[in-house]
Amino acid sequence: MAKTKPGKKDLDSYSIKGTNKIVRPGDCVLMRPSDSDKPPYVARVEKIEADHRNNVKVRVRWYYRPEESLGGRRQFHGAKELFLSDHYDVQSAHTIEGKCIVHTFKNYTKLENVGAEDYFCRFEYKAATGGFTPDRVAVYCKCEMPYNPDDLMVQCEGCKDWFHPSCMGMTIEEAKKLEHFMCAECSSDDDAKRSLNSFPVSPSVQTKVEPKRRKR
Repeated sequence: MAKTKPGKKDLDSYSIKGTNKIVRPGDCVLMRPSDSDKPPYVARVEKIEADHRNNVKVRVRWYYRPEESLGGRRQFHGAKELFLSDHYDVQSAHTIEGKCIVHTFKNYTKLENVGAEDYFCRFEYKAATGGFTPDRVAVYCKCEMPYNPDDLMVQCEGCKDWFHPSCMGMTIEEAKKLEHFMCAECSSDDDAKRSLNSFPVSPSVQTKVEPKRRKR
């Protein structure tokens, strides 16, 4: 008669080996890549389970870095930007190196200091098709690019749009000393209202995100 295998049991936490950090479902973690030259992978833990030999595995939902996506890294992508993908996987818990925090885009822009463990996500990514949700975002400045939270921007007191100092012919140092700023269009008394443009990431909806000036 065939012997039935003992079942797996769900765990509510896992202690990262060699640390005092506890991982629970819903936490974001850094996972060791097979190629040691690459940065750690980032994933969200969906489930933790152990088999009858006490081997612990985690079901994860991967975050992709921009350079890992079909479109590659673009000018407006932040250095700490990630995309939450629809790619799920099961990995050994031993490959977890540490924990991290993946902030919403809005919360990330409010951080006083960005630490090594801080990342942000503003898009969900379909790994098979390369599609994004949302697939349009607001654009700013005369270069019409989405907001990159790593770049200093100044706000026009007239139209309330945000501008890169370099696009306005200024250095970052000059921009930091400004007490007031009017873009060329507003300072030339051009009252024509400019409609908010949108930058297609792939085609359709639009989300407005207000960028904040960040301390560098």
